[in-house]
Amino acid sequence: MRRNISIALLSAGHACVDVYQGAVASLIPFLVARRGYGYAAASGVVLAASLLSSVAQPLFGALTDRRPVPWLLPVSTLLAGAGIALSGLADAYALTLGCAALSGIGVAAYHPESARVARQAAAGAHRAMGWFSLGGNAGFALAPLLVAAVVGTGGLRWTPLLVLPALAGTALCMAVLRAPERRRSVRAGTAPVAGTDDMAAFVKLSLAVVCRSVVFTGLSSFLSLYAAQRLGGRAAGTTALFVLYLGGALGSVLGGALAERWDRVTVCRWSYLVSVVAVAGVVCVPGPALYACVALTSAGLYVPFSLQVTLGQDYLPTRVGTAGGITLGLAVGVGGLVSPLIGRLADAASLRTALAPLALMPALSWLLLRTLPEPATSRTAGGNKGEPQPHPSAPRR
Repeated sequence: MRRNISIALLSAGHACVDVYQGAVASLIPFLVARRGYGYAAASGVVLAASLLSSVAQPLFGALTDRRPVPWLLPVSTLLAGAGIALSGLADAYALTLGCAALSGIGVAAYHPESARVARQAAAGAHRAMGWFSLGGNAGFALAPLLVAAVVGTGGLRWTPLLVLPALAGTALCMAVLRAPERRRSVRAGTAPVAGTDDMAAFVKLSLAVVCRSVVFTGLSSFLSLYAAQRLGGRAAGTTALFVLYLGGALGSVLGGALAERWDRVTVCRWSYLVSVVAVAGVVCVPGPALYACVALTSAGLYVPFSLQVTLGQDYLPTRVGTAGGITLGLAVGVGGLVSPLIGRLADAASLRTALAPLALMPALSWLLLRTLPEPATSRTAGGNKGEPQPHPSAPRR
């Protein structure tokens, strides 16, 4: 029961942080409409948040490998919210980029430490880690609705109201960290972890995550504009973005459930094959069927999400913070580097032409995963229930 409460609080706090990752893309249509940004300039705002976040996350991950830093959870949540809250007040393009970057730093600081704490709280259950990931994806899903309600009503000058999820998330983080059993778990996290790193497998996994990130970042940056063009009206764009993020939330829970029946690598492979067809459908299928393709794309890309995090931690058992920083941060954020290229191609040709190559990325992820082994620790680790395990991604028996 205590574990379930901790996971629920961590999942809700994760939602409050990842609202701000989704908010960056959700603000793009308003920046285009009210400040006259082109596709390339708009994608630069996404890049400012994702690039800085991706570079910083492995650094924060290395810090958590040396010692637990639980205070990062509430502080980083506030930073993520402050950046987005100030973005609508900064008329200058450079200041807007700076606000997006500040939010990205907050997101970067949050994820490695939260993944470490959630890993301990999950006590080895893939399904529990799936619920933790669900929180982040739910935050993504709520972002378009929240931004549309606030900015759509009062304009960009109302963005300070978007700090409210950060305040709620800070309170949730403090509730988890103040619990006596969580303080004992944090101290237990300082113990050395046995195991041998498999760097070759980890690099392949990271490259697969990069390819996945290219697809998701490209779609989240431009799907709202694309759906508005195809179906007509800003409401269609907001709905499509909401479906993209909501499908990710459902995919994370489904991934955890599937991994308790089949191994994680197999689940990831099949998910990426489904994603190839789904992304092609987003580009090619006409009419409202676009929403179904978006939902399938999102589920296909997010079924592997929490599984890849725990796979990375099992491939680098002596550096789980660094592994989390790379799989949650660097590999994911590198996909943001492609956004300006998509924007430039869209400016030169069309948005549909620019999005079409994204269908190839899940196929590359599948090829990389074909040669990956399932870590032996996930099948053989044991221990008493409720105690921190050397390899806590192992399924509970």
